[in-house]
Amino acid sequence: MTERQLAFLLLALAPAFFCSNMLVARATHDLIPPVALAFWRWAVTFLLLSPITLAVLWRHRDALRRDWLDLLVLGALGMGVCGAFVYIGADSTTATNIGLIYAASPILIVVFARLFYGESLSMRQGLGVAICLLGVLAIICKGDPRILLELLFVVGDLWITAAAIAWAVYSLLLRHRNSELPMIARFAAITAGGLIILLPFYIGEMAAGDLVTWNGTTIVTILFLALVPSCGAYLSYAKIQRTLGAGPTSLLMYLVPLYNGVLAFLLLGETLEIYHLVGAAMVLPGIYLATRKA
Repeated sequence: MTERQLAFLLLALAPAFFCSNMLVARATHDLIPPVALAFWRWAVTFLLLSPITLAVLWRHRDALRRDWLDLLVLGALGMGVCGAFVYIGADSTTATNIGLIYAASPILIVVFARLFYGESLSMRQGLGVAICLLGVLAIICKGDPRILLELLFVVGDLWITAAAIAWAVYSLLLRHRNSELPMIARFAAITAGGLIILLPFYIGEMAAGDLVTWNGTTIVTILFLALVPSCGAYLSYAKIQRTLGAGPTSLLMYLVPLYNGVLAFLLLGETLEIYHLVGAAMVLPGIYLATRKA
């Protein structure tokens, strides 16, 4: 198999890697406390990355000292908020909703880039932003305007919305905060920063009596999350981007919510409602309009 063929195979598999986190979040919402799940997912991920990153991090220890605050902030957003909030939200919303709401992250990146970095926003992009956000609103409101008017939102959807906002901020900071650290070493350092931020909340969760029941299911779940949506998704994304370029890589943002909806239906028995279809019909074209190069 050639490098290019492998990259196309990963392009077909990577959306499943990414959405597996949302599916597992929903499937295990009553089995593992959310902060514990986020903490152990990233702790095992860091251990898996250690053999190939610790020596690199040591060689770049001066960069680590300079970047320590950036690494903590990125870890808090990418591993803390985006990790724990998704697992908290999964207790009261569906995997389908998680996937479709999270799909709006690229739109939020465009908006925040305009607000905080002065990047231009064309009329086409503005239209895409509006269409996508209306689609997300349709999903959160389940297609019923009364839910919006009476503020009767599903709490889980609000947690996922907060996680999507955090992911957008994380992505922007990752792009604009330069670092001398190699890509995978920086990822490991950000993971360590996330663990530092998550630790006191994990201790607080345990102090409140919300403890992990360690058994085969718990261990397999944590290992799966560390291997597939963490290492697998990240490394696949990097390989696709390096081999195929930005164009094919951008397909991921469209494929993830589609894979997620189908797999949630097949594996979790979730029902696709009309408002899901309406929301998807607005979110995906909105992403295209807002992120497509002129």
